[in-house]
Amino acid sequence: MIEYLKGTLVSLTATQAIIECAGVGYALEISLTTQGAMPPAQADHSVSTTLWVHEVIREDEHLLFGFADQRERALFRLLISVNGVGPNTARIMLSTLSVGELAGAIADEDVRTIKHVKGIGAKTAERVIVELKDKMTPFVGTTYIASTSAESANTLSTNKAEALTALTMLGYTKTAAEKVLSTLKPTLTTEELIKEALQKL
Repeated sequence: MIEYLKGTLVSLTATQAIIECAGVGYALEISLTTQGAMPPAQADHSVSTTLWVHEVIREDEHLLFGFADQRERALFRLLISVNGVGPNTARIMLSTLSVGELAGAIADEDVRTIKHVKGIGAKTAERVIVELKDKMTPFVGTTYIASTSAESANTLSTNKAEALTALTMLGYTKTAAEKVLSTLKPTLTTEELIKEALQKL
């Protein structure tokens, strides 16, 4: 079992990080929370990073989910313990809401906020609350500080293209994602575009 991976950050998008460890490149599925907490990847592969890992091993695939913080991974694991919440849905939940926001919604029995997440209906939201509301104390109020060491030099079109790719990878149709992205402010970063789009999709 892989506990964490520490190595060179080869590439970073809103949904995936690739880390090279001892000559092997590992692709890890990530949330926007983790993406925002990581430093930008550099062309010379000079950035070192660590991601805490959760493995999903199935008959036809072996996926690695990466987290910048052990608390996010712990909340992810609690979420996927609930019937009806799979790894990708849990990742979308942690991309739509911050760890603190999601934990607060569960603790406060806020069905409306939770069911706003794609793939979560009222029954699943209620199940999440019933099963997890007494386990949220370690998570409520936790925050993640995004790295500000470098500003994105991407153009608007590139930001929107990256946001569109991320949204489709998260399960939204290209048409729906494009429609929402076209309504957002032109000055937003890729991460901000995705965050706002997730609130409207």
